[in-house]
Amino acid sequence: MITLTGQPFEPGALLTAFCQGRTETGAIATFTGLARAEQGATTTLELEAYPGFTEAEIGRIADGARARFGLDDFCIVHRVGQIEPGEAIVFVATASGHRRAAFEACDFLMDYLKSRAPFWKKETGPDGAARWIEPKPQDHADITRWETP
Repeated sequence: MITLTGQPFEPGALLTAFCQGRTETGAIATFTGLARAEQGATTTLELEAYPGFTEAEIGRIADGARARFGLDDFCIVHRVGQIEPGEAIVFVATASGHRRAAFEACDFLMDYLKSRAPFWKKETGPDGAARWIEPKPQDHADITRWETP
Protein backbone atom coordinates (compact mmCIF):
# COMPACT_ATOMS: atom_id res chain seq x y z
CA MET A 1 0.00 0.00 0.00
CA ILE A 2 1.27 3.45 -0.92
CA THR A 3 -0.53 6.52 0.35
CA LEU A 4 0.26 10.21 -0.01
CA THR A 5 -1.75 12.31 2.42
CA GLY A 6 -2.11 15.94 3.36
CA GLN A 7 -3.40 14.96 6.80
CA PRO A 8 -1.45 13.98 9.93
CA PHE A 9 -1.36 10.24 10.59
CA GLU A 10 -0.79 8.04 13.62
CA PRO A 11 2.12 5.62 13.05
CA GLY A 12 0.98 3.30 15.85
CA ALA A 13 -2.45 2.86 14.26
CA LEU A 14 -0.83 2.18 10.88
CA LEU A 15 1.41 -0.48 12.45
CA THR A 16 -1.51 -2.13 14.23
CA ALA A 17 -3.50 -2.32 11.01
CA PHE A 18 -0.49 -3.60 9.05
CA CYS A 19 0.09 -6.44 11.54
CA GLN A 20 -3.48 -7.73 11.57
CA GLY A 21 -4.07 -11.21 10.20
CA ARG A 22 -0.43 -12.02 9.49
CA THR A 23 -0.20 -15.64 10.57
CA GLU A 24 2.76 -16.54 8.33
CA THR A 25 4.80 -13.34 8.53
CA GLY A 26 7.77 -13.71 10.85
CA ALA A 27 8.99 -10.12 10.97
CA ILE A 28 7.78 -6.57 10.52
CA ALA A 29 10.22 -3.66 10.48
CA THR A 30 9.10 -0.04 10.54
CA PHE A 31 10.51 3.43 10.24
CA THR A 32 8.77 6.68 11.13
CA GLY A 33 10.36 9.97 10.10
CA LEU A 34 9.47 13.18 11.94
CA ALA A 35 9.80 16.80 10.87
CA ARG A 36 12.59 18.58 12.73
CA ALA A 37 12.65 22.18 13.92
CA GLU A 38 16.39 22.36 13.13
CA GLN A 39 17.14 24.25 16.39
CA GLY A 40 14.39 26.76 15.64
CA ALA A 41 15.48 27.43 12.04
CA THR A 42 12.41 25.66 10.61
CA THR A 43 8.82 26.49 11.53
CA THR A 44 7.18 24.50 8.72
CA LEU A 45 8.19 21.94 6.16
CA GLU A 46 6.27 21.74 2.91
CA LEU A 47 6.37 18.76 0.58
CA GLU A 48 5.02 18.81 -2.94
CA ALA A 49 4.39 15.78 -5.14
CA TYR A 50 3.13 15.24 -8.64
CA PRO A 51 -0.14 13.27 -8.14
CA GLY A 52 -0.12 9.91 -9.85
CA PHE A 53 3.52 10.13 -10.91
CA THR A 54 4.96 10.19 -7.39
CA GLU A 55 2.91 7.18 -6.27
CA ALA A 56 3.83 5.27 -9.44
CA GLU A 57 7.55 5.91 -8.93
CA ILE A 58 7.37 4.86 -5.28
CA GLY A 59 5.39 1.78 -6.34
CA ARG A 60 8.04 0.85 -8.87
CA ILE A 61 10.84 0.89 -6.30
CA ALA A 62 8.66 -0.79 -3.66
CA ASP A 63 7.85 -3.62 -6.06
CA GLY A 64 11.58 -3.97 -6.66
CA ALA A 65 12.14 -4.17 -2.91
CA ARG A 66 9.43 -6.82 -2.65
CA ALA A 67 11.27 -8.96 -5.21
CA ARG A 68 14.79 -8.20 -3.96
CA PHE A 69 14.10 -8.96 -0.30
CA GLY A 70 11.28 -11.50 -0.65
CA LEU A 71 8.75 -9.30 1.14
CA ASP A 72 5.30 -10.53 2.02
CA ASP A 73 4.02 -6.95 1.97
CA PHE A 74 4.87 -3.29 2.51
CA CYS A 75 3.14 -0.08 3.57
CA ILE A 76 4.37 3.42 2.73
CA VAL A 77 2.52 6.50 3.96
CA HIS A 78 4.05 9.87 3.11
CA ARG A 79 2.85 13.35 3.99
CA VAL A 80 2.52 16.14 1.48
CA GLY A 81 1.57 19.74 2.13
CA GLN A 82 2.54 21.69 5.24
CA ILE A 83 4.03 19.76 8.14
CA GLU A 84 4.84 21.11 11.58
CA PRO A 85 7.97 20.12 13.53
CA GLY A 86 7.31 16.94 15.49
CA GLU A 87 4.70 15.60 13.06
CA ALA A 88 5.28 12.33 11.22
CA ILE A 89 6.38 12.78 7.60
CA VAL A 90 6.81 9.18 6.54
CA PHE A 91 5.90 5.69 7.74
CA VAL A 92 7.39 2.60 6.13
CA ALA A 93 6.56 -0.95 7.18
CA THR A 94 7.92 -4.12 5.63
CA ALA A 95 6.71 -7.67 6.30
CA SER A 96 8.74 -10.78 5.57
CA GLY A 97 9.38 -14.29 6.77
CA HIS A 98 12.54 -13.27 8.62
CA ARG A 99 13.89 -10.16 10.35
CA ARG A 100 16.97 -9.45 8.21
CA ALA A 101 14.90 -9.10 5.02
CA ALA A 102 12.37 -6.87 6.80
CA PHE A 103 15.11 -4.61 8.22
CA GLU A 104 17.04 -4.37 4.97
CA ALA A 105 13.95 -3.70 2.87
CA CYS A 106 12.81 -0.94 5.24
CA ASP A 107 16.28 0.65 5.11
CA PHE A 108 16.37 0.32 1.30
CA LEU A 109 12.96 1.96 0.91
CA MET A 110 13.87 4.84 3.22
CA ASP A 111 17.14 5.48 1.38
CA TYR A 112 15.17 5.67 -1.87
CA LEU A 113 12.45 7.91 -0.41
CA LYS A 114 15.04 10.25 1.10
CA SER A 115 17.15 10.76 -2.00
CA ARG A 116 15.29 9.76 -5.16
CA ALA A 117 11.53 9.85 -4.68
CA PRO A 118 9.91 12.68 -6.65
CA PHE A 119 9.11 15.09 -3.81
CA TRP A 120 9.98 18.76 -3.62
CA LYS A 121 10.76 19.93 -0.08
CA LYS A 122 10.79 23.47 1.23
CA GLU A 123 11.54 24.73 4.76
CA THR A 124 10.23 28.01 6.09
CA GLY A 125 11.97 29.73 8.99
CA PRO A 126 10.62 31.98 11.72
CA ASP A 127 11.44 35.05 9.58
CA GLY A 128 9.17 33.72 6.80
CA ALA A 129 12.08 33.02 4.46
CA ALA A 130 11.71 29.78 2.51
CA ARG A 131 14.48 27.56 1.19
CA TRP A 132 14.31 24.44 -0.98
CA ILE A 133 15.91 21.30 0.44
CA GLU A 134 18.10 18.99 -1.61
CA PRO A 135 19.32 15.54 -0.56
CA LYS A 136 22.55 15.74 1.41
CA PRO A 137 25.77 14.00 0.30
CA GLN A 138 25.16 11.34 2.98
CA ASP A 139 21.73 10.61 1.46
CA HIS A 140 23.37 9.96 -1.92
CA ALA A 141 26.07 7.82 -0.29
CA ASP A 142 23.43 5.79 1.56
CA ILE A 143 21.60 4.83 -1.62
CA THR A 144 24.74 3.88 -3.56
CA ARG A 145 25.32 0.87 -1.27
CA TRP A 146 22.17 -0.70 -2.75
CA GLU A 147 23.38 -0.15 -6.31
CA THR A 148 26.57 -2.18 -6.02
CA PRO A 149 26.27 -5.87 -6.92
